[in-house]
This record gives sequence, C-alpha cells and structure tokens, in this order.
Amino acid sequence: MALANGVLVHGPRYWACAVRLEDGGVEVASGLKPLRASEIENRLIRGPARMAEIFALLPEIRRRLPAAQLPFQRPAVVAAMVGSAAAVRLVRGSRLSMAAQEILAAALAVGPAAVAMRGSNLASYHGAEHISIGTYEHGEKRAKEHERCGSHLLGPLLLTSAVGNALAARAPSSLRPAARAAAGVGALAASVELFAWMVQNEKNPIARALAMPGHELQHRFVTAEPTSEQLEVANLALEECLRLEVGSPANGDNGAAEEAPPT
Repeated sequence: MALANGVLVHGPRYWACAVRLEDGGVEVASGLKPLRASEIENRLIRGPARMAEIFALLPEIRRRLPAAQLPFQRPAVVAAMVGSAAAVRLVRGSRLSMAAQEILAAALAVGPAAVAMRGSNLASYHGAEHISIGTYEHGEKRAKEHERCGSHLLGPLLLTSAVGNALAARAPSSLRPAARAAAGVGALAASVELFAWMVQNEKNPIARALAMPGHELQHRFVTAEPTSEQLEVANLALEECLRLEVGSPANGDNGAAEEAPPT
C-alpha cells in the first residue's frame, strides 16, 4: 500500500512500513501481521480475509509509526469515496439493465478516487512501491505498473459481481437483501481466486483481458513516476519486510520467489 509519505509492504507473515519525515529523514517500523490470510485454506473466506488483513494492519501502523499519512487521510480521497458510494447507490436503484449497472457502478467506485490520487505524492509512492517490488522479483529495473497490484481486481470483480447480482435478483423479494449480501461476499472471494489465476497465467488471452482495466487504471491515474527519494523509502520498506520474511536483503537473489511480498 502506498501512503502519502511512504510505502507499506507486507508478506505472508510480516509487514514493514517506511515514511519520509518532514525533516527529510526516514522512519521504519515493522512487525508480525495481526491477521494472516496466508494461513487460511478455505477459499470462500480466503479472499475477504486478504482484504481484511490489510485493514487490520492500519491501527498497528498508526500506533507504531505516528508519522505515517494513510491514504484515507487526504480530504480529496475521502470526499471522492463518499461521493462514489452515493452515486453507486443511485445506479443500483435505477432501471438500467444489470450489465449497464455493473459497468457504471465499477467506474463510479474507482473513478473519483483515482482522479483524486492523480498527480499526488500518493500516486508517486504507489509507483515507487511497484518499481521496488517488481525490480526485486524480476532482477531488473521495472516500470511503475505491477501485475499484482490490487487495481487488477477491477476486471475480475466486475465479472463476478455481475454474475452474483444477476443471481441475487432472482431471489424472492423478502430474501433479496440477504442474497445481495451473500453475492457480494461470494464475488469478492471468487475475484481474488480469479486474480491469483491471472497472475499465474498472465499470457493467457482471458487473463490479459481481465487485467486490462486495472492496468489502464494504474498507468493513467493511480501511479506516477517516483523521485529517487521516494524510491529509497520504498526500498527500505521492502528490505525490512524481506529481513523478517526470508532473512535476506532485497538484492534480487532470493529463495522465496513463491512468497514474494504482494504489492
């Protein structure tokens, strides 16, 4: 996760966060993750757990690293998220076709926040995060877009949400709210599993098609080219996470490729 003044990197068991202080120095904190989705084998709850483990980290980061500026602290991002939620509710209650509702809802859910991030330090640190982790994983300088960025969930989530909501709409009216809630959880679980398949089969035409919305979102809005100082912060966060996970520096020569830190 990119912060407004740093980068959070987390692996299967540990997390590390580095931030640039106002005086120019860098502060680093790390520790064991309070919730570890990698230890969950049930596929139905593994996907939501992977989302929950990130949010479970935020209070710990605030406690251990008070200087960290979380993405949600930016007024523009908060305002965009609130506006998006209201607009999505209006779309869901409209008479548009199910397909049109899903497309509009997906765009409204991420579009305003993406625009709010564009050109900010948050986008630059997001790019630094991707370059640092991608360079480590591939052993060569990588671009600011990364194939495992959470934005690549957009395509799978759009597909699974459309299917889930279409099925929920067929439930009796009295059961429809519960059916929609179940469909939402199921869509999230299915999209995370589909995302994992996309990462392992990135040359597959279907995987490429599903990744395209997320890649364009990364390329045009939510990442920017970082400065050398921002890249230094990202590298420090990665090195600390690797120290805890595999006991080696981020030198491109590691024995934990299958458990490389997610971006």
